[in-house]
Amino acid sequence: ICLKFPLYFSKKIAFSKDNKNNLSRIIVFIGRLSVALGVIVSLITVCTGLGSKKAIKERMADFSGHISIKSKQSNSSYNSSILNTDGFQLNKIKALPDVASTQKYVSVSGILRNEHNFAGIIFKGIGKDFDSERFKKFIVAGKTPVVTEKGFNNGICISQKIANDLHLKVKDSIVAIFSKENQSPLYRKFEVVGIYKTDIKMIDDLFIIGGINHARKIQGMKNNEVGGIDVFLKNINDIDEDAPKIDELAGYKNYTTKATAEYPQIMDFIAIFDTNIALIIIIMMVVVIINIVMVLLILIIERTNSIGMLKTLGASNGQIRAIFINYTLLIMVPGLVFGNIIGLGFLLLQKYFGIIKLNPENYYLSVVPVDLNIIYILTISLGILLVSGISLILPSYLISKISPVKAIKYN
Repeated sequence: ICLKFPLYFSKKIAFSKDNKNNLSRIIVFIGRLSVALGVIVSLITVCTGLGSKKAIKERMADFSGHISIKSKQSNSSYNSSILNTDGFQLNKIKALPDVASTQKYVSVSGILRNEHNFAGIIFKGIGKDFDSERFKKFIVAGKTPVVTEKGFNNGICISQKIANDLHLKVKDSIVAIFSKENQSPLYRKFEVVGIYKTDIKMIDDLFIIGGINHARKIQGMKNNEVGGIDVFLKNINDIDEDAPKIDELAGYKNYTTKATAEYPQIMDFIAIFDTNIALIIIIMMVVVIINIVMVLLILIIERTNSIGMLKTLGASNGQIRAIFINYTLLIMVPGLVFGNIIGLGFLLLQKYFGIIKLNPENYYLSVVPVDLNIIYILTISLGILLVSGISLILPSYLISKISPVKAIKYN
């Protein structure tokens, strides 16, 4: 009974309709408002911040594979060298439990030119194993080229950036120029069958997608030779764990690169998110704690007479402290509820309607992404309650300083 008494008594006074004067009503409202704002800001910060990190990583990986296998002769060149088959165990790579799919490619650098402008490009030749479903999310017009690897397919998919620079649209023709050392330039005429947009500047500025046989011909490769393999994983979070396994199966004359390592400047940008998220949450926690401690102190002052009565009736300081801590935490509950309702409402609007736009030149995204994870939501609410409860312990010791005799006389 003694253990249930503090919680029972705190519920009685918390939900009583006549227990607050005008001052305490204002203080309680401010406390609840600070909790609601803390929850709203924390939810938006965490769900959009971590959502942005995830979206940027997935965009990089879905374009060029979570892990890419290349010949060591390629080094950092965009022109593919023939992938060496010595020790290369593709079937074992495909059999790894975390691997979703693989696709072959050959890349070669060149120039697109028409009467309007020209653009330096990387022609990425794809085969019939190209994952068009994965790529579909990037398509803004037309479709991806249909590649059968029988003969030469003249359809290409270009980025919206290149399309705008060269004033191209679907079904337009464009000439590409490829050059190799000590050889005359090679000219190829292509038809634009699709336009894509990843919002990753380093990709959209350079890459076009076309048939692998064109790239093989330009690079002097045979029909069964490839320049690299893109490996797609089921979960991008497994990339660091699976990269060494795939590297062991890639052969000693080949090497692997992770999508997260291909563009270090983007990863440096993503790393800032963690610092910003932590900083904002700390600031909001401090604001909530200050306001909740203020609420507790006002409640103690307001109910000094009740404290004296409880002490006279035999309640210990610990029980009375528990009553007021529980009382204050119960006051926070409406703030938590409304904060979650408003915060989640805003996040759902953003997730499904994309209200807030971004400049992809600066943020690598055109719309603020939202990652609604139940773990984040519960952690924020429970974290605010837990931290607030701990922070109330020290100021609650003010109760032990109150004399029962003086308190009963207090008005």
